[in-house]
Amino acid sequence: MDHTLITTSTGLEGYKVIKHLGVVRGITVRSRSVLGNMAGGFQALFGGQLSIYTELCENAREEAYQLLIQHAQAIGANGIINMRYDANEIMQGVTEVLAYGTAVVVGKA
Repeated sequence: MDHTLITTSTGLEGYKVIKHLGVVRGITVRSRSVLGNMAGGFQALFGGQLSIYTELCENAREEAYQLLIQHAQAIGANGIINMRYDANEIMQGVTEVLAYGTAVVVGKA
């Protein structure tokens, strides 16, 4: 799938939606290891960006995004509109990251 055909907006400029295929999603559940949490706690003592947790969040979002794309392709989409992320803590230290949107078939306008 062409990543330029994935947007948080309700349409794709220069394209028209030929068919809506429905909601698609990619979900992942992640946690940091005990050693990772210790390293994150150590970083927190000094303030600033907590790179251990930034990396965890970025990896979780990327995995959810790729799963979203796979789901859309599996149902025949060549684009995704209204793409969003959501995250929820399932239990302490365990977070779910969800990427979701509307799978569409688009063509040049």
